[in-house]
Amino acid sequence: MRSFVAVLALACFAALPASAQQLVKERLPTCLACHGENGQSQNENVPSLGAQQAFYVTVQLLMFREKMRVADPMNDMAKGLSDDDLQNFADIIAKLPAPQPAAGPVDDARMQRAQALVEQNRCNFCHLPDFAGQQNVPHIAAQREDYLVKALRGYKDNSRHGYDASMADVIAPITDEQILDLAYYIARAR
Repeated sequence: MRSFVAVLALACFAALPASAQQLVKERLPTCLACHGENGQSQNENVPSLGAQQAFYVTVQLLMFREKMRVADPMNDMAKGLSDDDLQNFADIIAKLPAPQPAAGPVDDARMQRAQALVEQNRCNFCHLPDFAGQQNVPHIAAQREDYLVKALRGYKDNSRHGYDASMADVIAPITDEQILDLAYYIARAR
């Protein structure tokens, strides 16, 4: 898998203009150190970026650059990036392999409760039935469970802002216990 990621990164890298290649060469290793060289983060509360929608990544990087989303490491990494730079990084990230679902035994009762919540709140409409996302909607299948909890709680308490209010509206009536079940379910989505 590691060699596949390296070949993929080299192919994307070679397609960039020389100035963009230098910037990517300097910053991409730092991105992958936190978010996972193989598209799957090994760091607590740090999202996996593999198979993320390029448009979504571009918008998120823009929000970090403009400090519309505040996370110091990300704000620092996005500082000074041009719109083309944001797109170049997003294009590379979108080609990383999708993360793998959480391993281990599955609690069927939690899975059923969460599946009912997904259908009731139409999570599978915007994020699609396989949670692969689309355009400005993130790929959340097999995302880190701890990160999903953090993100959902952030939308719930309004400490995390999207570029629209969709997630805040959807999550408003959902309890913390339900957030835990949703994160458990989505982290195991195949």
